[in-house]
Amino acid sequence: MFIYLSKKIAIPNNTRLRCVSWNQDQGYIACGGEDGLLKVLKLETTTGKDAKVKGLAAPSNLSMNQTLEGHSGAVQVVTWNQHYQKLTTSDQYGLIIVWMLYKGSWYEEMINNRNKSVVRSMKWNADGQKICIVYEDGAVIVGSVDGNRIWGKELKGLQLAHVEWSPDGKLLLFAMLNGEIQTYDNTGNFVSKLQIYCLTNVTGAAHVAGIEWYNGEYGYVEANCPCLSICYDNGRCQIMRTDLDDNPILIDTGMQVVKIGWNNSGAVLAVAGSQKAASQDKDVNVVQFYTPFGEHLRTLKVPGKQMYSSAWEAGSLRIALAVDSFIYFANIRPDYKWGYCSNTVVYAFTKPDRTENCVVFWDTKNKERYIKYVKNLLSVTACGDFCCLATKADDSSGQFVLVLCNSIGTPLDSKYIEIEPVYITMTKTHIIAASKEAFYTWQFKTVQKLTTMDLAGKRKAGSEKLYHIDDVPSGAGGDVIDFNKAFASTQDPICCICAADRMLIIGRESGTLNRYQMPIVALSNKHILNCRPHQMALNCKSARLAIIDISGVLTFFDVDTRVTDANGQEVLGEHLKFERKDVWDMKWAEDNPELFSMMEKTRMYIFRNLDPEEPILSSGYICRFNDLEIKAVLLDEIMKDPDFPNKENLLELEIKSLRDSRDLLDKVGIEDAQQFIEDNPHPRLW
Repeated sequence: MFIYLSKKIAIPNNTRLRCVSWNQDQGYIACGGEDGLLKVLKLETTTGKDAKVKGLAAPSNLSMNQTLEGHSGAVQVVTWNQHYQKLTTSDQYGLIIVWMLYKGSWYEEMINNRNKSVVRSMKWNADGQKICIVYEDGAVIVGSVDGNRIWGKELKGLQLAHVEWSPDGKLLLFAMLNGEIQTYDNTGNFVSKLQIYCLTNVTGAAHVAGIEWYNGEYGYVEANCPCLSICYDNGRCQIMRTDLDDNPILIDTGMQVVKIGWNNSGAVLAVAGSQKAASQDKDVNVVQFYTPFGEHLRTLKVPGKQMYSSAWEAGSLRIALAVDSFIYFANIRPDYKWGYCSNTVVYAFTKPDRTENCVVFWDTKNKERYIKYVKNLLSVTACGDFCCLATKADDSSGQFVLVLCNSIGTPLDSKYIEIEPVYITMTKTHIIAASKEAFYTWQFKTVQKLTTMDLAGKRKAGSEKLYHIDDVPSGAGGDVIDFNKAFASTQDPICCICAADRMLIIGRESGTLNRYQMPIVALSNKHILNCRPHQMALNCKSARLAIIDISGVLTFFDVDTRVTDANGQEVLGEHLKFERKDVWDMKWAEDNPELFSMMEKTRMYIFRNLDPEEPILSSGYICRFNDLEIKAVLLDEIMKDPDFPNKENLLELEIKSLRDSRDLLDKVGIEDAQQFIEDNPHPRLW
């Protein structure tokens, strides 16, 4: 996934914010702050001049900006009940107000004040029928949506800080001020003390920064997936499968945490707060993103003095961050499981009622869909006429399966491998899978007959090779597949791979590139980059490599240029000075080594030999670039209703030279058009 800041809204009079919450149904954003500040905002996407511009790329304006009067103290807790269109807020004096929507504006519906203590947390259960309110002095009140009290309880001698419902509404988790967490049933009877594993060997007091239990509304990443996250202000976090899990995922974020939150599918946990900057004394505001298995995905740095709160938008394509007296918005580009082969978009999504992934093969030419249900799907990779589905074997062997499919999802061949295919790339003849330490190549057999050229080269179709990243293969051997050597550790792990017919390039965390000759898999060179690559692509002549690094900076590397380095030594390969920031997708033209397309924030740029054309507003993922035309797919829009993909969510964009040639032919005449085409030659133009 990639994330970048996109918008900033200032709160009047520099009033500092304390909390923010985003309604998951109607899109309202509530923010509370000092001096009784309470606002409800709504960002609406407007249709600009071009109706094709959708999603994050479409312009957005504030369609609602209402100040709600009623609180005198700092508003500390805001929570939505989207099922019943209600907003519940509380301030530093313990005053609770329930607001309702009437004729497009928010009005006070109910008020409550115990006049004894301050409300520390309020949560509605999953169906919006009940609210649980916890006070610092140990009082707990559970009320119904119509304002009636269901039960109340005083937890003697305990100071409360947070509350969370279990997804089925049968349990309540209470976090104490001292960091302890206790479980009660939904009628207020004590059940057990929750085991905290993430604070082992921690000295000093630790306070709970957040408890979030994903309710499974949009399905789970996989069966028995960790979904209950508990995070402390000192940055320690544990993610449990259930409240009784004795082997939770443990994370040390290295942050001062203020807020945590799951995205809408429970696939990404956002941890917001601050951390010490390496070079400075001051703290830097950051949001760290993790998978449910504790794997770090991204870090977003946010300007300002202090971050107070964060909230996901309904589709999880944006996150709102309360910093000082501003709300910052960041756009998220998810790593969808998808690919494109022979006019077919292949994409996967989860359904709440099924543990398998639903994989759709959408033939965009014939408007037909083929559906497969795949267990433990890890990734989708496609090239030419085929795609590869990588899955975890459905047994206790710990193996992984690479399944070669055609464009309607028919399995043609498969291989069991023992290394986890963290990175996969594909050419028209090979599938290459890599773990952090080793890589495996599979020259697959296709249904088409081998051409005479292939026979002349005596290529052994179906052959497999396996090497450790620290090996120095010469091209001979490697056919004996011994997975034991693949588990030896390395000082410099693999972080990305890309391949062409004659070349395989493997990027390593240090910035080293291992370059192999294909198909024999012989290590021919090592190049040094001054960045850590995250995504790479070779042009059609395998002469220039495009690299997106871990922070979204795009650079180019000429693999065969000879240059003299700082020590006066001649080296092969030159890292060009060119760079672009906030890049999240890219594709070379299949038929021109100089043409390159990329996505930067919400704009698509096309480069001809490093010179950009006018950008096109879009948030599409690039499928293919050939014949001076780019095919892109609006996966964000498709995922809103993935069972029924719509032709409107496919984009076909012509590059400038094709548009200009057509304009010249239409408006000026054939002679000028001929001169222009001679200056910009391409078979499509002639």
